[in-house]
Amino acid sequence: MKKKSVWIKADDGGWEQQKERVTTGLESGADCILVNPGDVGKVRELGNIPVATFGRDNKSGAEIIVVGKRGEGDGTKPLPLETQGSLDINAATVLRDKEVAVGGYVIIRDKRYENFAAELGKVCDFLIVTGTDWKVIPLENLIAELQRYDVKIIFGVKTAEEARLAFQTLETGADGVLLDSGNIQEIKDTILAARELENESTELESAVITRVESLGMGDRVCVDTCNLMQKGEGMLIGSQASGMFLVNSESDDSPYVAARPFRVNAGAVHSYIKIGDKTRYLSELRTGDPVTIIDSKGRQREGFVGRVKIESRPLMLIEAKVGDRTLSAILQNAETIKLVGKDGNPISVAKLKKGDEVLVRLEEGARHFGKKIEETIIEK
Repeated sequence: MKKKSVWIKADDGGWEQQKERVTTGLESGADCILVNPGDVGKVRELGNIPVATFGRDNKSGAEIIVVGKRGEGDGTKPLPLETQGSLDINAATVLRDKEVAVGGYVIIRDKRYENFAAELGKVCDFLIVTGTDWKVIPLENLIAELQRYDVKIIFGVKTAEEARLAFQTLETGADGVLLDSGNIQEIKDTILAARELENESTELESAVITRVESLGMGDRVCVDTCNLMQKGEGMLIGSQASGMFLVNSESDDSPYVAARPFRVNAGAVHSYIKIGDKTRYLSELRTGDPVTIIDSKGRQREGFVGRVKIESRPLMLIEAKVGDRTLSAILQNAETIKLVGKDGNPISVAKLKKGDEVLVRLEEGARHFGKKIEETIIEK
C-alpha cells in the first residue's frame, strides 16, 4: 500500500490553543501541519515538518498554499455558475503556474460542492475535502473522478476510526487525512493507523538447507538501524535477487555478547537486501537510508539505517532448496548470526545443518538496477 499522509488541522483559535496539536503531531510523525499564515514561522520553531497555510500567494514561506478558506470552497462566497468564473480555481491555477505546491479546500455540502471539488482538484496538487453529513459516498466519487489526475486527495476527519475508513475506501482510498481534533490520543491513534495500513505483508516460504560450508575471510556488512527489532524480525538477504533468506536481528542475548536488537549482521558485501519492492547491494547502504524490516509472519515495516559497518570476518556459505530452486547466502560465521526457522524461531548459523528449514522469500523475474523486470536470467 502506498504511503498515507496525516495532516494536522491547527488553524482555528489562537496559537496557544493549537500549539499542543502541532507539538503532538510533530512528535508522533505527522506529515504536514495546516495553519494560518501568521503561524508558519511558529511551527518552524517547533520542528522540521512541511507546513500548509491558507491564502492566495506564497509570501508566508509555507511549502503548500491552500485556497478555499473564506472563498467558494468553504461556502463564504457562492459557487460560480461556470468553472471559468471560479475565484478559487483561478487562484489555484495561477499558483501552480508559478510552480507553487497548491491545495484546494472544499466543504462538501451537497452535490454541487462535490462537483466543484472535482473541478478544483484537477488544477491542484492536493484536494482537501471535508464533509457535513456525507462520509464515504463523496470520497468514493472523488477518487473515481480524479484517478487520472496528478492530485492527492486529503479527506477531513475527526477520529482515527474515520481515518481508517477514508484510507480503505475503494481499493486505493484517500491519499491522506486532515485531522481536526485537539484530543492528543486521537492524534497519535490516527498517525498509527496510517502507518499500520502502509505496512504490506510479503509471502515467506520454507526452504530446506542443503549445504553449510565454512569459507575464508571476506568483507561483511553489519546494518545498525534506528529501530528496535523483536525475535523473528530481520531483513531479507541473499546472493540472488530471485530468493532471499530472512536474517534475524541480534535481538537475543548470547553467552558471548549482549543483545543488540537494532542490528542485523546482514551478509557479505555483494549480497542483495530487499527494500520495499526493490533490491540494493548491502555495500551501497548509507546512514539515513530506508530499509524494510520483516517478521516471521511476513509483516513489513520501514526502518532507517543508523550506520553501516563493513569489516573483514570469517564467512559461511549457506544453500537451501525450495522445489527445484537453489538459493544461497554468504553470512558471517558466528554464533550470533541467525536465520529464522520455519517455526519463527531463530537458528544460529553455527548450529545450522542439512535438513533444517528456514524462511525465505522467492521472486519471479529478474532485476535491473534493483527493479523487477520480465527477463530470463540465471544466477549461480
